[in-house]
Amino acid sequence: MAEVVRRRIVVNGRVQGVWFRASAEREAARLHIAGSAANRYDGSVELVAEGDADAVERFVAWARGGPPRAVVTNVRVTDEEPTGAQGFNVR
Repeated sequence: MAEVVRRRIVVNGRVQGVWFRASAEREAARLHIAGSAANRYDGSVELVAEGDADAVERFVAWARGGPPRAVVTNVRVTDEEPTGAQGFNVR
C-alpha cells in the first residue's frame, strides 16, 4: 500500500485573484489527492494536500509555480498527520 502523507502549503506572492485556488482544485483532482485551498487575510493562499506521497510531492512542486498569472515568491511546507480527508474543498 502506498504511503499517505499530508502537507500544509502556504504560498506567498501574487497568488490571490489569479485563479490559484481553482487551479489547485483541478491539479488535486488530476493527482487524485484530497485537501483544501483558501485565501488568507495576509494575501497568501493556504493549501492542504493529503494522499499518496508521490502525488502530494507533485502537488507541492506545482504550488511552487502555480497557475500562469501567479507570481510565487515563497512557499512554506509543513508536514501534518493524515486525517483521512476526502475530496478537495475551495474556501
